[in-house]
Amino acid sequence: METSTVGGTIVRPVRKRRKFPAAFTWLTVTPFAAWAIARVAGLERGSFPTQLMTGTPYIAAGSLIPLMIAAYRRKHAAFAVALLTTAALGFSVLPRAFGTADAIPGRPFRVMTINMLFGKADAATIVGLVREFDPDVLSTQELTPEGVANLDAAGLKTLMPNRVLQDEWSAAGSGLYSKHALRPLPGWTAPPGHNMPGAVVDLPGGDPIEFIDAHPYPPLGRQVDDWNAALAAFPSAAPDKIRVIAGDFNASLDHAALRGLLSRGYKDAADQVGAGLIPTWPANKRVPPIITIDHVLVDQRVGVNEVSVRDVPGTDHRAVLAQLTVP
Repeated sequence: METSTVGGTIVRPVRKRRKFPAAFTWLTVTPFAAWAIARVAGLERGSFPTQLMTGTPYIAAGSLIPLMIAAYRRKHAAFAVALLTTAALGFSVLPRAFGTADAIPGRPFRVMTINMLFGKADAATIVGLVREFDPDVLSTQELTPEGVANLDAAGLKTLMPNRVLQDEWSAAGSGLYSKHALRPLPGWTAPPGHNMPGAVVDLPGGDPIEFIDAHPYPPLGRQVDDWNAALAAFPSAAPDKIRVIAGDFNASLDHAALRGLLSRGYKDAADQVGAGLIPTWPANKRVPPIITIDHVLVDQRVGVNEVSVRDVPGTDHRAVLAQLTVP
């Protein structure tokens, strides 16, 4: 309030800071806290919650917003819950970006996996990557008879003449290629899902390696039951076998079903070397890749030196390339 020089008094109203309802802070904190509980406890059930869980890395980053809101508004209880939420989500996600190469001695073993989208992936690019990366095994999903022919025409027949193929004119087709002797895996019965061939790779001068081409159904609608069953049916790691499971799992490390498989003696190659947050799907779209559902899983005795991801025209998945060492 001040006095005017021409008489009278000018009264200026005091501006009050806008107040949000007390419940506002909790409304921002609660959804993130619920997500953190579901992620840590593996509580996702049904198709839609399972699909949502792939967004956990983005939710982890977003959980900083309610944390800052609670701090700004000095809501101590809400701040404590928000802090625990961010910590829980951070510990679930951030280790994938800070892995280190395994110093495990052994023979080099290189793996490449690619979902070919009904065989439409550019064969010349795939064979070019094979020439550049020189994988011991190429694992393919959605491999059609036409895709087989295109790969061979591009030169794969010469580079990787050994194969165990289950190609089909649909998304069900899959196939394993190798530059080493390759034979069907004895006694292997694929779990529910697309074709998932298994093979034994006979590396020169060493023990054979069991290799499984993974491609469960996506967890859409009623297929979520088959998806869970497939991930549960993959064999556990065994002390007398060296095993690699590679392909399109239609699952991320934020799914309890995939973590359950890992708990049975496996590790995710990309996670081991700090590449676990590199998205692999959807590729070649207007939106960039956003989720990581293509993996190379290895048993604990296998070393991981490097994992990289490459774009391949014609498919909605990116190729995953892993440099490993096997006993």
